[in-house]
Amino acid sequence: MSDFVRACAADEVAKGAALAVDLAGTPVVVVHAEDDGFYAAYDECSHAAVALSEGEVDGCTLECWLHGSRFDLRTGEPTGLPATEPVPVFPVEVRDGDVYVSMTPSNGVTR
Repeated sequence: MSDFVRACAADEVAKGAALAVDLAGTPVVVVHAEDDGFYAAYDECSHAAVALSEGEVDGCTLECWLHGSRFDLRTGEPTGLPATEPVPVFPVEVRDGDVYVSMTPSNGVTR
């Protein structure tokens, strides 16, 4: 049984933008990165409890708006301080114009 759930329509997320979604009670940010790929991460900074979906996308990173930490959307790893812990990232599939997200983190990080 697949644990992928529909998050949104692909055209709801402009290239270079992020969208907050709630997937079965889990806050997730879906990002349409500048490489044209779609990524998903837990929508909370590991340094401060603020929504990453309110930050800016730069390449394949997402910046936390509060303190400026950036997270690699492929691995969840922070690319700069003050965050030192990764965020969970989730596998994404685009099917028939919709974005589906697996609820099992691909990097093994849980929150």
